Amino acid sequence: MKFRLVAGVDEVGRGPLAGAVVAAAVILTPERWIDGLADSKALSEKRRNELDVEIRKNALAWSIARAEVEEIDRINILQASLLAMKRAVEALEIQPEHLKIDGNQKIPMPISMETIIKGDAKVASISAASIIAKVARDKEMLELDRKYPEYGFARHKGYPTKAHRDALQKYGALCCHRKSFKPVKEVLNLDHTV
Repeated sequence: MKFRLVAGVDEVGRGPLAGAVVAAAVILTPERWIDGLADSKALSEKRRNELDVEIRKNALAWSIARAEVEEIDRINILQASLLAMKRAVEALEIQPEHLKIDGNQKIPMPISMETIIKGDAKVASISAASIIAKVARDKEMLELDRKYPEYGFARHKGYPTKAHRDALQKYGALCCHRKSFKPVKEVLNLDHTV
């Protein structure tokens, strides 16, 4: 069955120890095609930022949504990711007839959809969603870096690198850290009594 309005949906930030999980939904149109779309992880930061501008300008519709750290800790990262994607679809100015979702999990919504493993590298609209979600989340990490430079968020974007885990051990957990994630939980359970 051929659908006219198809939205690509993807999320960014399932693995980090800090920050929200951010999702995007994008409806592209053949009349305003965007060259160079690819999995956001395969692009340089400069190229992602350029494409982010093009997608926002040329897509028929786009939206970005999120699930906050408190929601991640309450319902788990998978459910929070699906919630962020659902919110992104609901926030579109034009409602799609069909969704193409990166990965193997469907969103709990009454709409036609399909899941595509590695869809961010195969389907243009999913690539576009992946790019604008990543650019939005990376900007949030840069803001966190300005507030808490000792944690190195600008470099690791909240992912559990050695530098991030070391900073957690040294400085403790912030309100932006996901308390349900093991490395954060371990820091919170440290006995700080003398």
